[in-house]
Amino acid sequence: MTELNRPNINIGKHLKEYVVTYVFLILSVIFIIVSGRPMNDILFQIMSRLVRNLFIVLSLIIPIITGMGINFAITIGAMAAQVGMLLAINWSLTGIAGILVSALITVPLASAFGFLIGSLLNKMKGQETIGSLILGYFANGAYQLLFLFVFGMIIPLSEKVTIVGATGVRNTLDLTINKLQGAIDGVLRIHFSTALYIVSGIILVGAIILFVTKRMSSRRFYTLGGLTVLFLIIYHLPFVQPSFANVHVPVVTFVLVGLLCLFNAGIMKTRLGQQFRAVGQSRTVANSAGINVNRVRLIAIMLSTVLAGWGQIIFIQNLGTLQTYSAHEMVGLYAGAAILVGGASINRATNGQAIIGCLLFHTLFVVAQDAGTVMFGNPVVGEYFRVFLCYGVIAVALVMHTWRSHTAKKKMSALQA
Repeated sequence: MTELNRPNINIGKHLKEYVVTYVFLILSVIFIIVSGRPMNDILFQIMSRLVRNLFIVLSLIIPIITGMGINFAITIGAMAAQVGMLLAINWSLTGIAGILVSALITVPLASAFGFLIGSLLNKMKGQETIGSLILGYFANGAYQLLFLFVFGMIIPLSEKVTIVGATGVRNTLDLTINKLQGAIDGVLRIHFSTALYIVSGIILVGAIILFVTKRMSSRRFYTLGGLTVLFLIIYHLPFVQPSFANVHVPVVTFVLVGLLCLFNAGIMKTRLGQQFRAVGQSRTVANSAGINVNRVRLIAIMLSTVLAGWGQIIFIQNLGTLQTYSAHEMVGLYAGAAILVGGASINRATNGQAIIGCLLFHTLFVVAQDAGTVMFGNPVVGEYFRVFLCYGVIAVALVMHTWRSHTAKKKMSALQA
């Protein structure tokens, strides 16, 4: 009887953990149908949003595993990246050279900011998520002061980036002038079908090698191989393939995303990664084991801040314009909401959850306005709805985390009694 009931228990637990993910999946399907928007246009927009946002979402994983919650202070990393982009434009650097210089400038700035953020969050243990959110708002004030008064008045800049006849940086900087737009995305682009065949081939060859060398179980091997073949079959269905006609994949951008996924997975197998996990599971136990908890937490935030800065560079070069005073404002909230949609929690996250969450979150963003127009005759309703979902998902995650922590403490107290 126990064996029969066990699968039901597992399914119930799975549904409880991923309820937000399934709700977003259902809403996405409903909104796609209701919106009446052509599927090829929807998929084109989704691909564009994944290119812009996926790297930033993945930058949240390490602090979550370390038990520091969602690092909303990645907004500050985005600010560091925008300083780098501003200087690259000011110095008339073009193409990949401008992107590389921006990335290099981002590293020391974001590292320094990450050190300050981590040092402060070490004084706010248990309140990191809220603390990082407030830090983002505080830093935004300093950023506005820097770009409005310091740049152009104290630090001289060229007229290409400043407001002529006044102080401060222009509201919008055009990246096409310096050929920075698409500097990464435009290096190599291939059609979705080609990318699908390449990725499927890599997965199948990798799975075979791991299976032959006995580093992958037969069950996982057949599951992975079966899913890969299934996706290929689905793609070749007559009503599916035309929908991807306009979808192209920027290879270099997704290689960078893939490298970040490998970095997130690889670092967890190192001594530092084991310390990340130990600190995330229990600071008390980690401290007893001789781990410098504050140092490990500091490193996690610094890594996340630098990675988010690089992600913002990818975002801006894809967009083609730098909205000087507002491009960074919603970075933390949107990235945090996206990773939570994928099934991550305040103390648990994976690459897969980040990718799935980014896909579902931005799918809903693409179709929400059109669905709002069809259902209510007003596209603004769709806009308000998706903003509501963004904040709502974060609120639900915080409530669920608090509820689970409270339940765990009650169980522990009951066992000790």
